[in-house]
Amino acid sequence: MGKLGYFFRRLRKMDFPAMLRTANLLHRKAGKPRLWLMADMARCGLRYGAGYVDYKIAEFYRLTPKQRATQITRGVSNGIVARMNDKAHWHFFDNKAEFNALFAAQVNRDWIDLAASDAGQFAAFLRGKGPVICKPIEGSSGQGIQKVEPETFGDAAKLRARLLSEGIGIAEECVVQHPALAALCPTSVNTIRIATLLGDKKEGIVYAYLRIGNGAVMDNVDCGGIAAPVDLQSGALCGVGADKQGNAYERHPMTGARIPGTVIPYWKEAADMCLAASKVVPQVRFVAWDVAITAEGPVFIEGNSFPSHAIPQFAAHFPDGIGILPRFEAFIDL
Repeated sequence: MGKLGYFFRRLRKMDFPAMLRTANLLHRKAGKPRLWLMADMARCGLRYGAGYVDYKIAEFYRLTPKQRATQITRGVSNGIVARMNDKAHWHFFDNKAEFNALFAAQVNRDWIDLAASDAGQFAAFLRGKGPVICKPIEGSSGQGIQKVEPETFGDAAKLRARLLSEGIGIAEECVVQHPALAALCPTSVNTIRIATLLGDKKEGIVYAYLRIGNGAVMDNVDCGGIAAPVDLQSGALCGVGADKQGNAYERHPMTGARIPGTVIPYWKEAADMCLAASKVVPQVRFVAWDVAITAEGPVFIEGNSFPSHAIPQFAAHFPDGIGILPRFEAFIDL
């Protein structure tokens, strides 16, 4: 009943107009009949727990049943999270103020909890700073995050009131990224998504991807960003950049910088930092850490107790059609 129950729960919430738009897009891209695509999406939802976004990103329409079974779909990902992560402890990651306090040494920058401080403390925090990054206390996919420039600081009390009214929970000083990563895209801090898993078979890093902005302040793929896989041994980008629309890039479309072969500075330090942090809340065994690299070394941006499964599905990173689930099977039984 697990897969069937999940399928019908998703069916009740399905955005059918968006599903039809996806079928139209894939009809133009792959030349397959719309009705066949719609029916196949439903089959993949029932058999593999795949939503229409999974179907598009992983290009299910071109995969065999054997290949489809290796994809980390929404249903599979939800199952891994439910099994590995005790929801009673998600708050250490979901609440950005709690995360920054718990991992203060790895965050390694000045920040302030707006609700837990007054206007005078906020004014003192802003004094002498450049731009600050303001975030909702909870949230994902870069939603609600804004960059506030010094020239707009003005009256600190009014700024604090405005930010609180807009749902902002914390403000942080900006991270200045390493020049090697700024060369890929200077408009965003380009972060590494490093997923750790305390599995029943072994513990370690399941995957890592560098997320690269594409002109926006955010590097998130939901904000138009690009992702490229990281070789876990060398820290070099071992594949093309890809975005959520199915585009693949040997060179960054804005800067022209070559993506494959780029070596991430301080890779070992970043990996070791995540592996050590994975033991801090052992009740949350599957975490996706977002790591920025500065000239002095790696720092945490945040940790995710419900990791997005979008990036590890990008078809451009799996040209043989075999997805990422075999890597998970080295850590846990699926």
